[in-house]
Amino acid sequence: MIRSELLQALARDNPGLRAEEVERVVDTFFEEIETRLAQGGRVELRGFGAFSTREREPRQGRNPRTGASVSVPGKKVPYFKPGKEMRARLNAD
Repeated sequence: MIRSELLQALARDNPGLRAEEVERVVDTFFEEIETRLAQGGRVELRGFGAFSTREREPRQGRNPRTGASVSVPGKKVPYFKPGKEMRARLNAD
């Protein structure tokens, strides 16, 4: 699913909201998750999963064109851990 499909599904399920209102709700939702993660926090959505960040250590990489060694700085990367209900639903036979 892409963002536009999500907006269409929400608009279809909530006919009392205008398209601009649905878009504002989705934008706010994602902005709040991004802001919390940027602050080093965690976002937990019960039944769905939890978003957090993980640290990657600095390392030595290689430029694929030249083969030269390149220093790659450490960074934070987003991490998602699915909730128990989601895992059960994905693995149901």
